[in-house]
Amino acid sequence: MKKINLPLKKEDIEALHAGDSVLLTGWLITGRDAAHKRFYEALQKGEPLPVNIKDETIYYVGPAPAKPGHITGPAGPTSSYRMDKYTPALLDLGLKGMIGKGTRSPEVVGAMVKNGAVYFAAVGGAAALIAKAIKKEEILCYEDLGTEAVRRYYVEEFPCIVAIDSFGGNVYER
Repeated sequence: MKKINLPLKKEDIEALHAGDSVLLTGWLITGRDAAHKRFYEALQKGEPLPVNIKDETIYYVGPAPAKPGHITGPAGPTSSYRMDKYTPALLDLGLKGMIGKGTRSPEVVGAMVKNGAVYFAAVGGAAALIAKAIKKEEILCYEDLGTEAVRRYYVEEFPCIVAIDSFGGNVYER
């Protein structure tokens, strides 16, 4: 089990290989389909993004509402393929890590190798367990999207697996 502090550093990314179990600690951002579409549309118009994604790790999640006294509700990963259309452009801007579930397109894998990025898989069906790793939360933008608003989470020992490494190693192709 590898323990990594966020933000990801080049040497951290290069030391990760498909299949490695990882515990992430630090700040990451969240975003799903609707937020990615807005990011992409802003880029197409030549507008700046409302958040700086350089060196960020993004978690593909739309958490359930929090119960009183909790930071967040269950926060399991969503299927990553829904972000594939938008991901290469974000990787070109410096995005270094993604967390979700499921396979990625060849275009995304190629952009990851080109930009030195990594894709982590979180366990689907473990939303309540994952929520326990989330210690702080703030909304960054797109609050009108409700649970799909872009947030910043502080996580401690967030469990995941390297699904696709920066060299193109891919657990889904083994």
